[in-house]
Amino acid sequence: MAEAAPPPHKPYIADDSTMAEFTPKSVLTGALFGLIFGASTVYLAIKAGLTVSASIPIAVLSISLLKKLGGSTILENNIVQTIGSAGESIAAGVVFTLPGFLFLTVDPSTRESIGAPYFSYWTIFTLALLGGCMGVLMMVPLRRALIVKEHGNLPYPEGAACAQVLIAGEQGGEMAKVAYRGLAFALVYAILQQIFKVIADVPGYVTKAASRVFPAATINAAITPEYLGVGYIIGPRIAGVLVAGGVLAWLGIIPLIAALVPGATIAGQLVKLGNLADIHRPGAYGWNPATQTFGALNEAIYRAYVRQIGAGAVAAGGFITLLKTLPTIVSAFKGSLASLRGGDDGASTARTSKDLPIGVVVGGSLGLIVILALLPFVPGTFGGRILLGILIVIFGFFFVTVASRIVGLIGTSSNPVSGMTIATLMATCLLFVGIGWTGDVYQPMALCVGGMVCIAAANAGATSQDLKTGYLVGATPRSQQIGLLIGVVVAALVIGFTIQVLDKPTLDAATGLMQHQIGSKNFPAPQGTLMATLIRGLLAHNLDWQFVLVGVFLAATIELCGVSPLSFAVGAYLPLSTTLPIWIGGAIKGLVDRASGNTAAGHGDDLGPGSLFATGLVAGGTVTGTLVAFLHWPDKPGQPSWLDPADLSGKLITALGAGGYEILGVAFFVAMGLTLYKVARPKHS
Repeated sequence: MAEAAPPPHKPYIADDSTMAEFTPKSVLTGALFGLIFGASTVYLAIKAGLTVSASIPIAVLSISLLKKLGGSTILENNIVQTIGSAGESIAAGVVFTLPGFLFLTVDPSTRESIGAPYFSYWTIFTLALLGGCMGVLMMVPLRRALIVKEHGNLPYPEGAACAQVLIAGEQGGEMAKVAYRGLAFALVYAILQQIFKVIADVPGYVTKAASRVFPAATINAAITPEYLGVGYIIGPRIAGVLVAGGVLAWLGIIPLIAALVPGATIAGQLVKLGNLADIHRPGAYGWNPATQTFGALNEAIYRAYVRQIGAGAVAAGGFITLLKTLPTIVSAFKGSLASLRGGDDGASTARTSKDLPIGVVVGGSLGLIVILALLPFVPGTFGGRILLGILIVIFGFFFVTVASRIVGLIGTSSNPVSGMTIATLMATCLLFVGIGWTGDVYQPMALCVGGMVCIAAANAGATSQDLKTGYLVGATPRSQQIGLLIGVVVAALVIGFTIQVLDKPTLDAATGLMQHQIGSKNFPAPQGTLMATLIRGLLAHNLDWQFVLVGVFLAATIELCGVSPLSFAVGAYLPLSTTLPIWIGGAIKGLVDRASGNTAAGHGDDLGPGSLFATGLVAGGTVTGTLVAFLHWPDKPGQPSWLDPADLSGKLITALGAGGYEILGVAFFVAMGLTLYKVARPKHS
C-alpha cells in the first residue's frame, strides 16, 4: 500500500492574510541591527576566529524594541532579523579570507605584502557586496527546491528555532530582558576594562626562558565578556577541543622548542618570515643580538614556528572536514539539481510563493562578471578579471548549493565554509599553475576567488535559515530576498570601514616597515593568514613545508582519535589567551547542563536564559571593543591618546603591584562567570 502523502504545510500566517511586513520601520530597524552586528562580528572574528549566529538575538531584540515603538507584526520582526542577520554572515566570510591580502609574498621594493594595496575600503566593500549578493541571488531558484520541496527532509535547525521565537513573540519582552541584562553587564565590564583600565587585559604567567625544566611555558587569558559568552554558546565539547590545541601549543610545543633551538636560529627564522628586520640589531620580541636572547621568547617561537604548524593543521582540518562531507556534498548537489528540473511551480500567484524573477539571478551573475572586469581596484588585468568572475560564478553556484543543503541538515555552525574555501583556493591555484600564472602578481587574484566564494557560501547558509524561518511563519519570499540584498549592502558599507579602523596601519620608524594591527597578537585573523599561506605555498613555492606538515599530521592524529580536527587546529593556531576564557565559558555551560540534567553536548541552540545572557555578553563586549577602536581612530601614531587621562591602570599597579592588579582583573572575571552561572542555572537547583 502506498505511503500517504504528508499534509500540505500551513504557515503560521495564512497565505491570504494581509499584514504589515516590508515597512520602513522594519527595514530601518533591520539595517540598524545589520550595522551593529556586522561591525561587532568583524571584531570577534578577527580576534577569535569564531562567529555566533545573529538571527535569534536580533529576533528577540526586535520584538521588544518595536513593541516600544508602537508595536509590530510577526512578519515585520521577521524582516528585521532577515536584514540584520546578513551583517553577521557577510562579516564572517570577509574576515575569514580578505585579511590574507596582508600576508601574501612581500614586495622587496616596498617591504610590504603585494596584496596590501588591495586591502582597501573600496576593494573590501566591492568583494563583500558582490559575494553577498551572489549568495542571496543563487538561493532564489534553490528556495523552492530546498525550503519548500524538502520541507520534511531538511529541518534547518536555526531557522526553525528563530521561527519559534517569532511565533512566541508575546514572550519577547521577558526573553529580551535577560539579553539586555547581559548586554548592560558586558558594557559596564568592557568600559572598565578598555577605557578606565581597571581590569587587566591579559593576566597570565610565563616561566623563565632560562629554565631548564619548563622554559617559556605560558598560561594566560584575555578576560573579556565576549570570550566568556562565546564559550557558553558553543558549549563544553567544542570549547574543550578548542583549548586543547592551545594547551599543546603553549604548554607543549613552545617549551620544547625553547629547550632545543638556540635563540639565533629562532631569530633567523623570524627574519625569513619578515617578523624581525635584522638579526644583528635589537628588534621585535625583545631580541638582543649581544646575548642572542629574546625578552619574549614564547611570542618569538609562536611567530617563528607554531603559527606555521597551526596553519598546516587548520588547512588539513578543513580539508578533512570537506572530505568527510563529500558524500553529502555530492548528494546535495544532485538533489538540488533534480529538484530544480522537477518544475518550480513558477506560475503560482500565492503571496508565500512569490520569489524574485529568475532574470534577476541570471542578470546579477552576468553583471558580477562585468563589474569585476571593469573595476581597477580589483586585482588582475581586464582579461584576468573576466576569468576571475567566471571562476567565482562556477565555484559560487556549486558551493552555495552545497552550503544551503548542508546547513539544512546540520545547522549553520557546522557549515564547512573553511573547507570549501580551501578547496576553491587549491583548484584556482592549480588552474593558475596550469596556465602559467605562477608569479607573485597572481596571488591577490587567487585570494579574490576564494574570498568571494567564502562570502557567498557563508551568506547562502544564513540566507537559507532566514528563508526557512519565513516559510514557517508565512512571510513573502520576495520581500525577504529584497531585505537580504539590503542587508548585504548595509553590511558591506560598515564591514570594510570597521576592518580599516581595527587595522590602523602605522609606519615603524625603527624598521621602516608598515605595522598592521591585523595579524598581530591583538587581532590574529587566523583564517585569513591561513588562506595567504596556502596561496604562497602553491604559487610561490616558498612555504616551510617541514613545519606545515607537522600540523597536517597533527590534524590527522586528532581525526583518528575521533575528535574534530578543525576546532583543535584553530585552537593550536590561536593564542592560549583567546581559547582559555572561551573554555571557561564552555565549562560553565557544562555545569549548567549537569545541574539541569541535560547531558547532551551543548551547541548554543537552546533558548534558555543562559544563552540569552551569553548573547548579551558577546554583543556588549564586541560592540564596546568596536566603539573603543573607533574612538582611538583619530589618534596620531606614537602620540598619547585623548582617552589616556581615563586610564587608571598606573595608579592601581602602584597601589596593588603588577601581580595584585592582575588578580583584581581575575576577580572581576570570576564575578562575571558566577553571574552567568546564576542566571543560567535551573531554578529548582
